[in-house]
Amino acid sequence: MKKTNLSDYDPSAVPDGSPYTIAVVAAEWNPEVTNAMLEGAVETLKEHGVKTENVIVRHVPGTFELSTAADLLYHFTPRLNAVICIGCVIQGETRHFEFICQAVSQGITNVSLKHGRPVIFSVLTCDTMQQALDRAGGKHGNKGVEGAITALKMCKFYRECV
Repeated sequence: MKKTNLSDYDPSAVPDGSPYTIAVVAAEWNPEVTNAMLEGAVETLKEHGVKTENVIVRHVPGTFELSTAADLLYHFTPRLNAVICIGCVIQGETRHFEFICQAVSQGITNVSLKHGRPVIFSVLTCDTMQQALDRAGGKHGNKGVEGAITALKMCKFYRECV
């Protein structure tokens, strides 16, 4: 079975982003990774029609804070159609990695369910910095690009449901 890389996608299969307002929240921790993912996400949203003024970019100190940021953005930005959460957690010598990864994945899911709107998990959970760099514009694509494509598809899905 061939592994898919959403960074290599058919542009004609991506919904038009012009009706949407999308926030991208990026963790400041591991900035060489998260900034590359943020850039990929923002460029992809604009390439698919999201107006510059409808791309909201925010930063939080670390990956753990992404869930709270997404919740606050939905609470205080009524026109918002999706939030893309960008972060990078790299395995260290302690169990901290496990606790952060579990809390963030559950938190992002909870925010999405609470608001009934898309919250996209563009969080890398890697064993090494090289694995993260490979997924932030390296040989495995850019997970920020993938997050933007997912957000656009989920915005369209939401519109079809309501």
